[in-house]
Amino acid sequence: MYYSKQFILSFSFLLSLPIIFFIFIAPHVFPSPPTESLIPISDEISDQTLFSSAAASSTSLSHLSSGYPNPKLKIAFLFLTNSDLHFSPIWEKFFSNHPKSLYNVYVHADPFVNITRPQKDSVFANAFISNAKRTARASPTLISATRRLLATAFLDDPANTYFAVLSQYCVPLHSFGYVYASLLESPTFDKTDPDPNPGLRGVRVVYRTFIELISDEPRLWKRYNARGRYAMLPEVPFEKFRVGSQFFVMTRRHALLTIKDRVLWRKFKLPCYRSDACYPEEHYFPTLLNMKDPEGCTGYTLTQVNWTGTVKGHPYTYRPKEVVPELIKRLRRSSHSGSYLFARKFTPDCLKPLLAIADSVIFRD
Repeated sequence: MYYSKQFILSFSFLLSLPIIFFIFIAPHVFPSPPTESLIPISDEISDQTLFSSAAASSTSLSHLSSGYPNPKLKIAFLFLTNSDLHFSPIWEKFFSNHPKSLYNVYVHADPFVNITRPQKDSVFANAFISNAKRTARASPTLISATRRLLATAFLDDPANTYFAVLSQYCVPLHSFGYVYASLLESPTFDKTDPDPNPGLRGVRVVYRTFIELISDEPRLWKRYNARGRYAMLPEVPFEKFRVGSQFFVMTRRHALLTIKDRVLWRKFKLPCYRSDACYPEEHYFPTLLNMKDPEGCTGYTLTQVNWTGTVKGHPYTYRPKEVVPELIKRLRRSSHSGSYLFARKFTPDCLKPLLAIADSVIFRD
C-alpha cells in the first residue's frame, strides 16, 4: 500500500510538471504575442462580406481592369488616418478646378478617435467610408484598413483605375494635372519600363503598380521571423518575402488581387513575438505582389520619404522652417520615375508655409 501511494504521488507530480511549466515558466521563456493586434472576428466577417462583393463585381469590369484606353479613367485617392486630416486645405487646392470625372477620394478614419469632419463644401465631406474599423500601428489592422479602402473604392466606381494610398501626413508635390498625366498618359514617366506603344489619345495601355519590393533590407530575416521561426511556412518562403512602404499606387488589377487574397492574409494577421520587427503593413502588400505578379510592379514608390534620422521606425519629419521651394524641388527628384508625386512626413504646423508656396511652387509644374 505504501509503495502504491508513493507511485501515485510521483506519477501525479510528473503529470503536473507540464502544467507548472506552461503556467509559471513558459510565459517568461516564450512571451505571449500582443493580443491587441488580433483582428476581431466581427471585423473579419464584415470585411469578407465586403471583399466578396467587390470580387463578384469584377466580372463586368474586365475592360477597365486590363487598362483598356478610356477617356474617363479615374485615380482613387485613399487616405488612411487616425487623426485629423491636417493637410486637407492643400489637398483641396490640389483637387480644385479639376472635374470629379477624373478622381475620387476615400478616407478610412479610426472610429475610436475623435476626428474633426470637414466642411460640407469640402472634397473630403462625403469621403469617409462607413465601414472603417479600429487601427493600430505595426499591426495587421492597417492591412485590413487598406484592403477595406481598396474594396470600397473598387465597388464604388468602375472607372477607378489607379488607387493611391496616402496618410494624413502626406502632401502633393505636383498639381493634379501632372499626377493624372504621369500615371495614365505618359509613356515615359516610369523610367524602368517605358511603354513604347501608347494607346488612343496618348493613354497608356499597360499599367504597373508603384510599390517597393525590397529584398536586401538588413533586418529582413528578423522581420520574416517576427511571428515565429516557421510561422510563415509553407505559404510564404523566405526567398519570396519582401518589405516596402505601406503607401503605394496600385492598379485596379492588383487591387482586385489584393481584395481576393485569403491565403497570405491568414499568415500576416498572426500576432508577433518580436514587436521591434513586426510591421505587417510594410510586409503584406510587397510580399503578395512579389509572389503573384512581380513583373507588374515597378519596385519603387511614388511617395518620397526621408529615412535618415529615423526614430522608432518613423521617418524624418519636416518642420515649418524647412518648408521652402528648394525642399519641394529636392523631394521631387527620382532616379526611377519622372518625379515623386507625394511626400511625407510633415508636422501639422507645416500647413501654413506649404500653402504659402502652393501656387508658386508645388502646383507650378
